[in-house]
Amino acid sequence: MGLELMKGRPADCTGRLDKEVRVYDLLDRLGIEYERVDHVAAETMEACAEIDEALAPAAICKNLFLCNRQETAFYMLMIRGDKKFKTKDISKQIDSPRLSFGKPEKMFEYLDITPGSVSVMGLMNDKDNHVRLLVDRDVLESEYVGCHPCINTSSLRIKSKDVFGKYLEAVHHDYIVVNVPVETAE
Repeated sequence: MGLELMKGRPADCTGRLDKEVRVYDLLDRLGIEYERVDHVAAETMEACAEIDEALAPAAICKNLFLCNRQETAFYMLMIRGDKKFKTKDISKQIDSPRLSFGKPEKMFEYLDITPGSVSVMGLMNDKDNHVRLLVDRDVLESEYVGCHPCINTSSLRIKSKDVFGKYLEAVHHDYIVVNVPVETAE
């Protein structure tokens, strides 16, 4: 039983969270086309595999909420789902001391999202630019990006050029390109 990919926002937004509806409102206002698949909360790799299949050929991203040791600088890292995050790889590239995962309270405060729903779409809620976006070069080279609309019961497929162009411009965020190495078997 495959998931159904639909064009645009749900016909009826009853029962959907306000933050999810705000994502659709913004994308529609910006004239950004997107496709959507609704699903159970994506909490297992099996659930994610089925979603990945529905959104193909989108680069399905792991979105990690990170901070420096002092918790004075916050980052969202977008990497391909098949890559591993190693703090030393990224810390060097952005000239920051060791990075670790940011606290859920800060994620909610700055992005209005909760663990499991981290998405570039959350940057629309970061009006004071507390969070810097870090994007792995491989994600930028994909034609499409897959992401949640601030909740992990839906996933979107959007053209990368729209996410990293029109969308980020509209929410007043830029990004830093990083290179996350592919792990090879030794």
